[in-house]
Parts: sequence; structure tokens; C-alpha cells
Amino acid sequence: MNKRFDVLALGELLIDFTENGQSEQGNPLLEANPGGAPCNVLAMLQKLGKHTAFIGKVGKDMFGTQLRQAAEDAGICMDYLLEDEVVHTTLAFVKTFPNGDRDFSFYREPGADMMLRADELPTEALADTRIFHFGTLSMTHPEVRFATRKAVTLAKEAKALISFDPNLRPPLWHDLEEARDQIAWGLSRCDILKIADNELEFMTGETDFDRGAAALKRLYPNIRLLNVTAGAEGSYSYYGDKRVFVPAFRLGGTIETTGAGDTFCACVLNFVLENCIEKLGEKKLTEMLRFANAAAYLVTTKKGAIRSMPEREQVLAVLANQ
Repeated sequence: MNKRFDVLALGELLIDFTENGQSEQGNPLLEANPGGAPCNVLAMLQKLGKHTAFIGKVGKDMFGTQLRQAAEDAGICMDYLLEDEVVHTTLAFVKTFPNGDRDFSFYREPGADMMLRADELPTEALADTRIFHFGTLSMTHPEVRFATRKAVTLAKEAKALISFDPNLRPPLWHDLEEARDQIAWGLSRCDILKIADNELEFMTGETDFDRGAAALKRLYPNIRLLNVTAGAEGSYSYYGDKRVFVPAFRLGGTIETTGAGDTFCACVLNFVLENCIEKLGEKKLTEMLRFANAAAYLVTTKKGAIRSMPEREQVLAVLANQ
């Protein structure tokens, strides 16, 4: 398929403020890391040699400028990044726990990423990508939700594969039942799904991954490749009647888990781009998960995400040593 972009993503682009020690006065120091799940995914895909572009909105402020520069430095096409003259760039403050897990506090009522309108979508780009990727942070409020749904529809009409990562952030939803409804909409439209263990339980009530995945496949037969990430345990892939599990890499040095799921997602999309999604056997699925798990491990050894994505050679080195 001859398309300008390998992957086009829509959604949030924001600053993740992460802890970075204390000042001489004993105050916490915060590092302004560029982030946002869709661009994290694209940054890793760029490392793997793919052509990507981002659709979204930031504020016309210092953080918006920083984010555009960071994404451009990563090689992502930012021609479709808009600036809001009034609403500021969204900020997230990340509390990191000793095991690397995080708690988020968002400054987004409103945030510029919520201001994207359907009439601002680059329709020509949406018709010119092999994969379109989105999550639910661009579905928390009516106007940006309408824009997201229109973008999915246009990309699907142009025969793009649709990739979806729920990326559930409960603090951003006024009503979790609304979140469930929007995730269900995404599930009903995607070909490729990356879903975390807690999100699988949220949508199915199942703590058993096999039963949860089976429930999703019954409800949403459109999902062709379903991957479940289970943090330090590893990851699962469900494809047709096949089920593959690959344990996580536990090699030490984990600082925080920001961007790990996005890195995993990017590696899966890269694998789909390089292989035929119609013919994935257990050997191929295992290869896919091993590479994605290794890359996800590497990003946990650095702070932030967009500027912390590993090179392909670094991932291959991890695999070669295991």
C-alpha cells in the first residue's frame, strides 16, 4: 500500500512533570518531560525507521513550543499540530512510586488538546496513512470526541488499519460509565488493540486474561490482533485461535514506567507494518512480543518518553543477551 505515512496518530501532547530530586532548600525539583501517549508511540516508530505524523493541539505558550520542538527532533511530522490562542497546553504531574508505578495529577480543565475540532482535521493526511492510532484522552469531552470519531471514520474509509489503546486515566473522566462507553466505541472500530490488564478488567470484569480477551473477541469480532500488557509480568497476544505469552524483561535499573505501554504499542505497529497481518503464526507473535517487551523495558530505565525511546540496536542487544 503506497501511502505517505506509515502511522498517523491523533490525541494529547502534554508536559509530564516528573520528580528529579530536591533543591538545596528541600523542595522537590520537577523535570518538564515532553509526553502524551500518541506522540510517544510515534517517537518509537521513528526510531524504527517509520514515517509518522501527529494531529493535535497545544497552547500558544512556552510548553507548546517545547513540545513541537521535541516531536520534530524525534522526526515526527508536526504539520498538523495546531496552537490554541486562549487555552494553555495540558500539564500532568507524575508521582513515581518505588516500584516505578505512577500516579497522575492533570491540569486540563480545559487543556489545549481538548480544543481540537472536527473541521480542523487534515482530511488529506487521514487518507494517506497505513495505520491510524488513537486513544481515549481525545474522547473525554464532546467536541474533541467528535473530531476523534470523524478522524477514525475517514481513516477507515481510506482502508487504513485502526489501532486503539484505551489508555484509561480515571481522573480525566467526570463519569467512569462514560469512559466505558467511549472505550467500547474504540473497541468496536479497531483492527489492532493494545489494552492494559486493569483496562481489560474494567471492560469485562475478568481478572483472568484469557477469559477477558475471549469476551472482547466475542463482543468485537473486528479486532484482528489483541494484545494485553501486564506490567512486570509480561504480555499476551491473541490472534485468531492463537494465544502467546512472553514474560517481561527484569534486568534492573527501572526508574519509572512512563511510556512503557506506548513503546510496546509502537513495536507492535512496526511489526504489523513489516509483516502481513493476515498471516501471523505463534513464532511470529512470540517474536513480536519479545521485541516489544525488550523495548518497553529499556524505556523504563530513563525518565520521560518522547526523548527516551531506545534505538533498534539497543533492543536487539537486550534480546541477544537473553
